[in-house]
Amino acid sequence: MNSSNSNAATGSQLPTELRTELRQLRRQLSPSQQHQAARSLYKNVICRNDFLKAKRVAFYLANDGEIDPLPILFKALSMGKQCYLPIMSKLKQDTVCFAAYTLDTTVQANKWGIFEPRTAAKDFVATSSLHLVFVPIVGFDARGARLGMGKGCYDRGFAFKRRHGRGQPKLLGIAHDCQRLPAVAVNPWDVKLDTVITDKSVYTRQ
Repeated sequence: MNSSNSNAATGSQLPTELRTELRQLRRQLSPSQQHQAARSLYKNVICRNDFLKAKRVAFYLANDGEIDPLPILFKALSMGKQCYLPIMSKLKQDTVCFAAYTLDTTVQANKWGIFEPRTAAKDFVATSSLHLVFVPIVGFDARGARLGMGKGCYDRGFAFKRRHGRGQPKLLGIAHDCQRLPAVAVNPWDVKLDTVITDKSVYTRQ
């Protein structure tokens, strides 16, 4: 396992400060760096058994400098997997929801500028029915602790994972390696990631 990234913010900062610094860090990556990071991420994912075996896979559409899983999404569709995207604009009690995505799905930008499927709430799928979820990250550590945007949407949506541990779905956090921290403070309601995959390495929770 690699040593702590000296370019990342330190884990001793307040969460708000960390989010600001880490988001700025990933937004500073050039288009060429983003493209190369997405290619490296793709190579680190597509040969994994959990990806190959999963039939129902949730992704996200990159925003705000996030590492881009779109090449993996297209690969999953070509393999006949059922793919899903998060919907944040119609949250139920601030809980992330998911809807099916195909190449024919219409997407629209929500108020945060994030593209999501244009679909009715009745078409949302249960988070527990997914096999694999690619989770966006602001910051992370090698133990699987995740620093998100601070709304708690994913923690609420996958709260059942705290009770059932490493059961379905498997949560794969994906990020630029520069977003890695020495440690992320964990709250009782936080849901840990099973694995974090970056453009440079794979960090599996022990």
